[in-house]
Amino acid sequence: MTKPLRILSLAPTQTEIHVLTVVIPCYNEEPTLEKCVAKLLAIQDANLQLEIIIVDDFSRDTSLAIARDLATKHPEIHILHHEYNQGKGAALRTGFRNATGDFVAVQDADLEYDPQDLKRLLGPLKDGIADVVFGSRFMSHGTHRVLYFWHYLGNAVLTFLSNMFTDLNLTDMETCYKVFRRNVIQAITIEEDRFGVEPELVAKVAQKRLRIYEMGISYYGRTYEEGKKIGVKDGFRALYCIFHYNAHRAPLPIQFLIYVLIGGLSALVNVALFLSLYHSGASVLGAAPIAYATAAAVNYFLCIMLLFRHKSKWNSAGEALVYLFVVTLLGLADLWMTQLLLAATIHAWKAKSAATFMGLVFNFLGRKYLVFPEPGAGPWRS
Repeated sequence: MTKPLRILSLAPTQTEIHVLTVVIPCYNEEPTLEKCVAKLLAIQDANLQLEIIIVDDFSRDTSLAIARDLATKHPEIHILHHEYNQGKGAALRTGFRNATGDFVAVQDADLEYDPQDLKRLLGPLKDGIADVVFGSRFMSHGTHRVLYFWHYLGNAVLTFLSNMFTDLNLTDMETCYKVFRRNVIQAITIEEDRFGVEPELVAKVAQKRLRIYEMGISYYGRTYEEGKKIGVKDGFRALYCIFHYNAHRAPLPIQFLIYVLIGGLSALVNVALFLSLYHSGASVLGAAPIAYATAAAVNYFLCIMLLFRHKSKWNSAGEALVYLFVVTLLGLADLWMTQLLLAATIHAWKAKSAATFMGLVFNFLGRKYLVFPEPGAGPWRS
C-alpha cells in the first residue's frame, strides 16, 4: 500500500519592519516644506515606516502653521518648536533627542535632496554592516544641478582637511544626508548651533570608531535667490570646527604639525624674552629660566585651548606634579644646552634658538604622553 503524498504549505517569510525617524530642521521654508514632507511620506512601504519630526526654528513666515496642518493630517508627523532662532545644529539636537525610530536621518526642507535616496542609504544599516551612512553629492549617482564652483571648491577643501584630522576618506563631509542608528546619534552630544554641526558630527562619529559607509546621492542645489542660507562665515566656522573637534584626537603626525605651530610661537616668546633679559644685563642663569617658564605658560595655554584637552582644569595634584616635572626637566635641558653653546662662543640668539628647537620634539612627546595622554586616530594612534 503506497503512502499518500504530503503537500507542504510554504508560508511567506515575514519581512522585518523598520522605523526611520527623519528630522527636518525648518526655518522659513514656506515654499517647499509641504512638498518636502509629501516626498518623504512617499518612501513608506510595507517594510519601512516613518516618524517625521519637524523642528521649527522660530520661522518668521507660515512654516510652523504649515507644519501643524500637516501633523493633523498625518500621524507620522510630530512638531517641535523653538521659542527663538538658534540654528540648524540646535534644531537637530532637539530632533535627535526626541527620535524613537530604529534609524535616524536628516532631511533639509528645501528640496535639495531627494528622499528616495534615503531608502538606498538605509541598506547598509538594515544589513547590519554600518552604524552611519553618509550620502555623497560627489560620488556618481543620480541627477546633480550644476551651480557654484567656489562652493564646490570650498567643500572639497573642508572635506580634505576633515579627512586629515579624522583619518577617514569621505568625499562629502558637509552633506546633509547622514543616516544613523538611533543609539549612535543619541550617544553624541551636539554642541554647535549652526552649520558647524556637520564637521562636528563627522569628528565625533570618527572618534567613536564606528562603521561608516558612503553612497552617492542626487542633488538639486538651490541659489541664494531661491533661499539658500549657508554663507562665507559658515565656511570659516566649519574650518574652526574641524580644528576644534578633531585636534585632540587627530593622528599623531597631524598633532605634531599643530604642535609645531604652537611650539613655534612659544619658542619665539622664549627667544625674544631671553634676548631682552640677557642684553639688559641679566645672567644666563637668570634669563633662561624666566624666558623658558614664560614660554611654557604660553605653550600650556595654547595646548589646552587648541590641541590636547579642551577646557582643561587641574583635577588632581598628580596632574599638576606631572606637568611641573615635565616642564622642570625640559627647562634644565634647555638651560644646559644654552650654556653649552654659549661656552662654545656661539652667538646668543643662535644658542638659544638651537636649544629651543631641540626642546620642541621633547616638549611635544612629554605633553602628548605624560601631561595630556589621550588616544589619537588612525594608524599612528598611540
